Amino acid sequence: MKFVAKFIFWLIGWKVDPTPPEGIQKCVIAVGPHTSNWDFILGRLAFYQYGVKGRYLMKKELFWGIFGFVLRKIGGYPVERSKNSNQVDQVVKIFNEKEQFHIAISPEGTRKKVSRLKTGFYHIAKNAKVPIVMVALDFEHKKVIFAPPFMTGENETADKQKIVGFFKGILGYIPTYSITEDIEG
Repeated sequence: MKFVAKFIFWLIGWKVDPTPPEGIQKCVIAVGPHTSNWDFILGRLAFYQYGVKGRYLMKKELFWGIFGFVLRKIGGYPVERSKNSNQVDQVVKIFNEKEQFHIAISPEGTRKKVSRLKTGFYHIAKNAKVPIVMVALDFEHKKVIFAPPFMTGENETADKQKIVGFFKGILGYIPTYSITEDIEG
């Protein structure tokens, strides 16, 4: 897959800049801006190139039969999405049970335009005591940009400003849906 992913990136003119951080056993990968289904494909290709076994969350109802098998094979991880479940706690539990786990989450929580980023990914990282690695999908320059990992600190406002600052100005596949606003409290 590594060779195929590199070839496809070369073919479509995309680059990964800089190389993703290495040696991280557990982390939350915040990928944005999330404006189309192409984001998933490009993200998977970038992760394949560097051997990052990033997983992603999907509602558990989709994991049935052969479809569930395929979703798991490409990194899907089922979660309960009902109002009574706490997804942050569910994912923190997974981090605590695994020796190695990387979960990719869109800070927007949707492909549509949002006025504020969600905070679940932040609280997962904070509660699981794992770093956040921010990854931008820059369609304007055809680059996947990896930020250095960072641990959440005591100043949540400063952390959130750092996150928004990284993504602000990066244009997604649908530029008008790109991140331009704050992160929710």
